[in-house]
Amino acid sequence: MNGSLRGVDIEGRHHVDEQGSAVAWVESPLQLLCVVEAHHAGLLGAETRVVPRAGLPALRLTRRALNGLRLPEGLAFEEPSGRMPRPGRTWAVGDAFSGRVQFALVTSIPGRTILVDDGLATIHLLELLSSRRPLLRARGKASFGRSVLGATAGFRLRSRKLTVFTALPVPDDLAQAVRKTGTRLVMHDFAWLRSQPSERPPQERTIVLGTSLVRNGLIHRDRYLAWLESIGEPIAYYPHRREDPRDLERVSKIPGLTINDVGIPVEMTLRDLGPDQRVLSMPSTAVTSLRVLLAARGVPVETVEVPDDWWTASAGPSLRTHLQQFAHHGSPEAEPGSGRPQPGETPGSGNVVHPGTAPDPGSVRPGTTPDPGKVAS
Repeated sequence: MNGSLRGVDIEGRHHVDEQGSAVAWVESPLQLLCVVEAHHAGLLGAETRVVPRAGLPALRLTRRALNGLRLPEGLAFEEPSGRMPRPGRTWAVGDAFSGRVQFALVTSIPGRTILVDDGLATIHLLELLSSRRPLLRARGKASFGRSVLGATAGFRLRSRKLTVFTALPVPDDLAQAVRKTGTRLVMHDFAWLRSQPSERPPQERTIVLGTSLVRNGLIHRDRYLAWLESIGEPIAYYPHRREDPRDLERVSKIPGLTINDVGIPVEMTLRDLGPDQRVLSMPSTAVTSLRVLLAARGVPVETVEVPDDWWTASAGPSLRTHLQQFAHHGSPEAEPGSGRPQPGETPGSGNVVHPGTAPDPGSVRPGTTPDPGKVAS
């Protein structure tokens, strides 16, 4: 299985969920990709019906791209719908904080539930499940009624033979706490996607992943744009699906920068990068998933430190710490305890970049304009 984690959870058990059928409700491209991976891993059953939420162009594009690959046997995409299907004996979803998902959990007959990755919110969800707190989003204030729904949905989730299927690096202490609730935690490394024909990678050496932090009001727009301009070399820019079109218009005017707005997950479009390329990104889930996909290829995937003066008042200390620490977590391919690669070191290679050569991906720091051939730290 090419070193895959397919079929093995963090306790070393093999999946035995091959019987019956499942229904999956997906609301984002990452959820859709992860449902395909969960079916491939044998978690959902012999047959899985996937219902995408209607009205989301990125989901439509991702579905079209997936249909061009060799989908696992027994997986079928249904037409997009504005109505979420009722949970069956086996139900797969991504956003457990959704009011519609929680209402369905509370009013449905108990069965098996598989939660797939839905960005960094997955870690927050695990923290809430393990501490038996109401399932409420990290940002925003909930009403009394919403809090009651979140608490009831959390109780029902833990009683539905819950499995969390994730490629994110879950800290050991959190994983143990989650298991104590009876939840099954299954790690994966995109085994199905890695088995598919490769996409043609961009030609630029530096790939930058767009961010939603600007549109969400968490970092200052001008500082982010100034950092992009300071990189000083050709850039292949892959926008975040929630970036503001007005921001993208400004990004498109940066000399040497090419926007690749393909509308499907970067895990699908960048999985064939070479060791002479690098990926830079603000803190995001894509950093972790690309590290999982690209570690064996020797491609450095680095998170850019967000300076204190970039953050807005909307980004509280706990959120800042969560984003920074999570984004610096080592990939599953790293040695235990190795954590984040040291400046000047490409993960898995030990290469050191000297002044006058290509910028060191491990030392990128916003806020300064790099000299030619050097990124200031």
